[in-house]
Amino acid sequence: MFEIYRHIIHKYPKLSLYQERRLIKQAQGRSKAKKDELVLRHVGFVIFRIYKITFPTYRTRFGEDILSQAILILYDKVNSYDLRYKDKHGNSKPVRFSSYIWKRVDGFIIDYLKKEISRADRVCE
Repeated sequence: MFEIYRHIIHKYPKLSLYQERRLIKQAQGRSKAKKDELVLRHVGFVIFRIYKITFPTYRTRFGEDILSQAILILYDKVNSYDLRYKDKHGNSKPVRFSSYIWKRVDGFIIDYLKKEISRADRVCE
């Protein structure tokens, strides 16, 4: 199902934390190319989360739609990522982008499935 994205995943391998944070800084500096690169590097993560959360029938039915809308969430999250995040003790705490987007992506997938399943139930009534 996600075969067309396979070449993207291989072309954009995972970065070290330092490289990722440098890329985020450049992406937040209004570099569209760097923002695109950061999002493309996390398409595999979103696909992984779709596989972890959805049942195979729902994945087949809604997987492509979920992925395309989740990519828009990634673009939004690039802008809100805080490179200067500190823990409650005031210590600098670098966080991977995938950790930052994880709950938002999972929440979106669940909400999307609830909405589509509910819509399908109403159509069947």
